[in-house]
Amino acid sequence: MARGKLRIYLGAAPGVGKTYAMLSEAHRRIERGTDCVVAFVEHHHRPRTEVMLHGLEQIPRKELEYRDSVFNEMDVDAVLSRRPQVALVDELAHTNIPGSRNTKRWQDVEELLAAGIDVISTVNIQHLESLGDIVESITGVRQRETVPDEVVRRADQIELVDMSPQALRRRMAHGNIYKSDKVDAALSNYFRPGNLTALRELALLWVADRVDAYLTEYRSEHQVSTIWGSRERIVVGLTGGPEGRTLIRRAVRLAEKGAGGEVLAVYISRSDGLTAASPKELAVQRTLVEDLGGTFHQVVGDDIPVALLDFARAVNATQIVLGVSRRRSWQNVFGPGVGATVARDSGPDLDVHLITHDEVGKGRGLPAARGARLGRSRVIWGWVAGVLGPVLLTWLLTSVAPEVGLANDMLLYLTLTVAAALLGGLFPALASAVVGSLLLNWFFTPPVHTLTIADPKNIVAIAIFVGVAVSVASVVDLAARRTHQAARLRAESEILSYLAGNVLRGETSLEALLERVRETFGMESVALLERTGETAPWTCAGSVGSQPAEHPEDADVDVPVGDHMALSLRGRVLPASDRRVLAAFAAQAAVVLDRQRLQHEADRAKELAEGNRIRTALLAAVSHDLRTPLAGIKAAVSSLRSDDVEWSEEDRTELLQAIEGGADRLDLLVGNLLDMSRLQTGTVTPIIRETDLDEVVPMALGGVPEDSVELDIPETLPMVDVDRGLLERAVANVVENAVKYSPPGEKVLVSASAIADRVEVRVVDRGPGVPDEAKDRIFEPFQRYGDSPRGAGVGLGLAVARGFTEAVGGTIHAEDTPGGGLTMVLALPTAPERLAQQTELPAATTS
Repeated sequence: MARGKLRIYLGAAPGVGKTYAMLSEAHRRIERGTDCVVAFVEHHHRPRTEVMLHGLEQIPRKELEYRDSVFNEMDVDAVLSRRPQVALVDELAHTNIPGSRNTKRWQDVEELLAAGIDVISTVNIQHLESLGDIVESITGVRQRETVPDEVVRRADQIELVDMSPQALRRRMAHGNIYKSDKVDAALSNYFRPGNLTALRELALLWVADRVDAYLTEYRSEHQVSTIWGSRERIVVGLTGGPEGRTLIRRAVRLAEKGAGGEVLAVYISRSDGLTAASPKELAVQRTLVEDLGGTFHQVVGDDIPVALLDFARAVNATQIVLGVSRRRSWQNVFGPGVGATVARDSGPDLDVHLITHDEVGKGRGLPAARGARLGRSRVIWGWVAGVLGPVLLTWLLTSVAPEVGLANDMLLYLTLTVAAALLGGLFPALASAVVGSLLLNWFFTPPVHTLTIADPKNIVAIAIFVGVAVSVASVVDLAARRTHQAARLRAESEILSYLAGNVLRGETSLEALLERVRETFGMESVALLERTGETAPWTCAGSVGSQPAEHPEDADVDVPVGDHMALSLRGRVLPASDRRVLAAFAAQAAVVLDRQRLQHEADRAKELAEGNRIRTALLAAVSHDLRTPLAGIKAAVSSLRSDDVEWSEEDRTELLQAIEGGADRLDLLVGNLLDMSRLQTGTVTPIIRETDLDEVVPMALGGVPEDSVELDIPETLPMVDVDRGLLERAVANVVENAVKYSPPGEKVLVSASAIADRVEVRVVDRGPGVPDEAKDRIFEPFQRYGDSPRGAGVGLGLAVARGFTEAVGGTIHAEDTPGGGLTMVLALPTAPERLAQQTELPAATTS
């Protein structure tokens, strides 16, 4: 089924007549035989709009009750059942009443379009989501009902409904928009001339952008290569040199002379990454053009004039702004330059401006690519071998071996040329070929000591020598460059492989990654800066090294990451060939930062979830486990206070014991809850000191019957470094838990022994035991395994015991008791042995 088409009447302001225009279009379509219905149209009691509804079929609305009121909404199901060719749906940004099929009306429209029904709708410019802040700053009113821009942009047709502010205010004054009692307030507030003018400009600019997108799409589909000068669009060609700022400002002034002018700054980088541009200067120029309302673009192209013209024609530019060449006069012998070539090939539909600047004729400076690849010392030795080598060889041949022969002389000079190419590259080799050919001609080609050559064969021989020398030098230089490129690409691939591995494994902290960047590129400091908005201050998300940059402008190298993040490096200016890998590092740094923040949010969510779970369990415990002893205490007290029954002394004693037992249970439960709260909030501060177990463990058995525990604590045990109070509480909880689950008549064994650098306290019971998969779970809060014979507790005893044991530096775990049951093992650190300190008494004491 084909998707329906959407037509939108976009109003510059309320009351301009968009609904009237939509209804007029409906009448025209009905006259042409189109099945057109009104799915939802709100006339707001405007007489002229209400009249336009006559003669149109209206789908009954759906009534919804909300907060004791009845509301009417569009009945999507009814429209789908009726299935017209065209449906009229007013107020696209409307929010539906809770309980409707969809939250927003534009979502209802999406369903109709998906069903193959064409829709005609309306929306005002102030309801576009992206313009909410701007509209609020203009009118002082925040629009609560908005529609995503993309929904409107996807419309097949957009028609602007506009009206001058004066005409709209007259329509308002005549009562054609609002009732008479609201006209004065509307004219003095929202419908002020300034507000209406600003809204009208917003609508015109938004529709102009949409029309420009339509035009670009049409030119692409029909392969239109010529420029259609619908409005001034100026392309600024940047080289990365200091003159770029002058060119940008000049282009902005040209754009301001025509309404709707646009500036696009473009930098052409070579595909091999070699460039003489300063990355820092490019970053400054990018900031400048964006601050002045333009856009910055970077494209790749080996032929700069062709790439620049292709870009200009692709964006339908009307003018190109270039700087006068910085090349020196003698460099013009190598070609006309970029500016002259672009001006020659631009054609009649594209104007080219050559702007003078302070850097004209000062030279561009050769890229340090070749020299940087071979190293300064190799280049120097290459020139020595290429220039001084032939001179030295000439002296040797003329003084030591004058009769070698011309052919052998040429081979020796060719060897020096190859050596110069291997050491210094192409230019030293060419110099060697020129010097060698001149020396061969002067000293070894008859007649000697003249530049004339008598034998034509010698002319051919020298020509062949020069050709071979140049060819060999070119091949050797090319091989050296390819070798360097291969080595560089191998290094880059290793770095990118390292990054890819970190991405797949989810490893590397932000600081470790930034340190890797600093080490890889030999920088002094690296910082990842971010900001929340275009005008917000920069903040440092992470940095390594000394004195990291606080702003991108302060850095030697600045790599933007998105709109609000930048990787800034200090130390030296990197060549463009390094920025490719640096950009990968920057993107990975942003990913690592996002991952860390997501992990932090996940941990925070986990903590909140755990807190919610504990609160839920706590409420359950309070509602049941705490209420049970309270109910027993209340019943006993009520019985004692009753005058209807004469209680015997034995009954009275039993009731008092029940009250005391219930109070003890309450005290235990509340104590565990408070202890767990201290552990959850991290307020447990142990006071570690040397302690004897035989002083702590017996004190922990006060809460259990005397005949339920058997102690085996040797006096020879070493002392342990613990907090006495916390250890006593932990042992008490473990013992009480063991007694609770032990069969009647079976005693719980509490023993201790020294093993290596720790002392183990074992609490052994003969209860039902715990499966292996549940041994760790029983230490979690509010966990109870099986049914307790006494039915007391909220499942916090073992959780508190583990928390207190770990707080004093020990561990606790559960083991199976041989023969059945469960053994709790508390491992505690022993106190370090201290040598007795000998105190030396002074020889004499004075008072």
